[in-house]
Order: sequence, then C-alpha cells, then structure tokens
Amino acid sequence: MSGHTEYLMFHTRKHREYIHITPQIEAIVKKSAIKEGMVLISAMHITAGVYVNDNESGLIEDIDQWLERLAPFRENYQHHQTGETNGDSHLKALLIHHEVIVPITAGRLDLGPWQRIFYAEFDGQRDKRVIVKVMGE
Repeated sequence: MSGHTEYLMFHTRKHREYIHITPQIEAIVKKSAIKEGMVLISAMHITAGVYVNDNESGLIEDIDQWLERLAPFRENYQHHQTGETNGDSHLKALLIHHEVIVPITAGRLDLGPWQRIFYAEFDGQRDKRVIVKVMGE
C-alpha cells in the first residue's frame, strides 16, 4: 500500500463559512497516482469540519440555519468561562464531524452523482488546516 499526504490551508473571511473543496481533493488524488484505495479528509481544528453533500446554495443555507438552531451562539456556555467565546463553534463541529473518507476507483474519487466535499468553518478569520491522506495502490 502507498500513501500520499498534503495539507490545505484556509483563512476564511467570515466567522462561519462552507467551502467546496472537491476540485482540490481531486487534484491531490490525481497527483498521488493511487488507482484503488481511499482518501481521508480531516479538519485539524476543533471548530471546523468536513462533510459530503450536494453543492447547492439553498441547501448550504439550510445546513447553516439548521446548525444555528441546534447550537446557537449564546453567552452562557460553560466553555466561555475559559475566556473563549466560541462554545457554539465547538458544538457545530461535533454535529458536522471533523472528517470523511471517500473511495478511490480507477484513480478518481468515487462519489455519487450529486456528492461533493466541503470544508465547514465555524470559528473563522484565522489560519486553519485540513489534512488530505490518500491511501491505496
């Protein structure tokens, strides 16, 4: 089995942002020369996540509104006693999760017809990393 690792860097302009990263992942898979295997895409921060869904602006807005309803910003999170004010960002990241694994078949991402890969930022406006680890033969 072979492996190839790269890192994506993000510095979002907004506090919460959803970034379509499928093209970057496709390029990394191609560069890896792995024909059969999988790619792990993982946010390396506890207030960010990675998910697979449709690249449709209305759905992205629905996801954002859903997350805000489930984990709204509020002043009284226990976490805020540490001096941070991003308790909701941690909870949103738990809901999205921090990583996905996507199969590789014949040297390409083996996604469904509407599936795309996204980086979700919940505490942005600073540098963040995502690890992309391609594994296989």
